[in-house]
Amino acid sequence: MLENLNELVKESTKETIVNNSAVPNEQNDAAISAASGSIVDALKQQLSSGNIGNLLETFKGGNPEGSAVAQNAASGFTDKLAGMGINMDTAKSIAAAVIPSIIGKLVNKTNDPNDNSFNIQDLISKVSGQDGKFDVSDVTRMFTEKTDVNNDGKDDGIMDKIKGLF
Repeated sequence: MLENLNELVKESTKETIVNNSAVPNEQNDAAISAASGSIVDALKQQLSSGNIGNLLETFKGGNPEGSAVAQNAASGFTDKLAGMGINMDTAKSIAAAVIPSIIGKLVNKTNDPNDNSFNIQDLISKVSGQDGKFDVSDVTRMFTEKTDVNNDGKDDGIMDKIKGLF
């Protein structure tokens, strides 16, 4: 899955990074890796800080390009590019051009039933680490399982509560 993300980044950054005179040719691969790493870091940050709502909003909401994940990834990517010696304004410009687009493509591929290159459960499993602290099935159950914890005849699943807000 992470290999697929790297490939998606490579495909999406040719003009902005590879054909950009502000990015030295010897740093193209490092810049592409930095973009992938920034996206993974942003996803990890959302999970580790308990912002499951932001993560779900990114993958199910109407504006993944403007999501907290995209903003965090763009900020991290800007910092990584600046750390490579790329001018800060140029780094911000590259990040703004690259990251939101990649996040949008990632979300589209994840939500496309005909595209098995990305799977939301696999994606979350990969970025959450191997320490066992985050179980994707627990999160999935939170959104799909219906329970009557109050014994009042009403379903108390998260989706039912969210539906109640609207």
